[in-house]
Amino acid sequence: MPKEKGDTKSFILRVDSATMGALEKWAADEFRSVNGQLQWIITEALRKSGRLPKKKKRSSDDGEAG
Repeated sequence: MPKEKGDTKSFILRVDSATMGALEKWAADEFRSVNGQLQWIITEALRKSGRLPKKKKRSSDDGEAG
C-alpha cells in the first residue's frame, strides 16, 4: 500500500522488550521491517473492524475485457 510523500504521520510508540522481540521476529518471518509489520497489523485491524474507508474501484478493475 504505497503512499504519496507527505501522506504519513510519525509518532512515538513505547513497547516492552518482550513485545518488541515478538514484533521483530514476526516482521522477519514475513520479510518486513518492524515499522512495516506494525503498519500491516494496524491496517488489518482497521479493515476487519470496518473502520477503514473502502477504496473506490476503478473502471479498469471490473474484470471485463475491453
